[in-house]
Amino acid sequence: MSKKKFYDAEGKQVKAKKVKPFYKRWWFIAIVVIFMFNVFSSMGEGDEDVAEEAATEEVAESEETEAAEEDIDEVIEEETEEEAEVEEVVEEEPEEEAEVEEVVEEEPEKVDNDIPTEHKSALNKAESYSSLMNMSKQGLYDQLTSEYGDQFSAEAAQYAIDTIEADYNANALAKAESYSDTMHMSKKGIMEQLTSEYGEQFTEEEANFAVENLVTDYKENALKKAESYQETMDMSPEAIRDQLTSEYGEQFTQEEADYAIDNLN
Repeated sequence: MSKKKFYDAEGKQVKAKKVKPFYKRWWFIAIVVIFMFNVFSSMGEGDEDVAEEAATEEVAESEETEAAEEDIDEVIEEETEEEAEVEEVVEEEPEEEAEVEEVVEEEPEKVDNDIPTEHKSALNKAESYSSLMNMSKQGLYDQLTSEYGDQFSAEAAQYAIDTIEADYNANALAKAESYSDTMHMSKKGIMEQLTSEYGEQFTEEEANFAVENLVTDYKENALKKAESYQETMDMSPEAIRDQLTSEYGEQFTQEEADYAIDNLN
């Protein structure tokens, strides 16, 4: 194949210069090399970011897993404690049931159908006398057995006295209050009336409890008695004074009697 010939404007033959393709030029190759270097660099940085993100996610997942495991352990411990408490309650319940069974077994012993009717009636009477008339133990027995009273047998009366639930101290105090309010008696007079075999027949201890716990004004009681003697018996002040302090009379103290005389009209 023959080569083409080239001529200039004057008709002279000129040699054609051989021109390299652009992709073989040095500047194109340099551009390509720089571009490829930038591409590989960006790919490396992306991989590092992805690796860092993956590591961060792994750490977060690990922390979440540990926290979940701790929560599960706490729940298991709480359930175990609750089960232990339930077991203790279950273990205690049979003891309570046993106590109930013991009470049920004891109840029939309290019911005694062999008590005679007379004994029951005597007990009912004694309870009535104690609550309404505040009687002493000996007073109740005498009233239950007296031929002028209820005429129960000695056995029935004794059963009533032994069975009744009475507070004889309270009964004695109630009697003392009555004697002070209605009869205006002195402290010593009340004491003798409570213990006398012809009176209330309380014990010495019960009578002492009554007079020591009685709230009253003995001076006013002495004045009331003095006024009564003056109005009903027309007694002189000195005679009234003697009557108030006499051991056979009202048995007020000298101070109480003087107060009464000084305040008479």
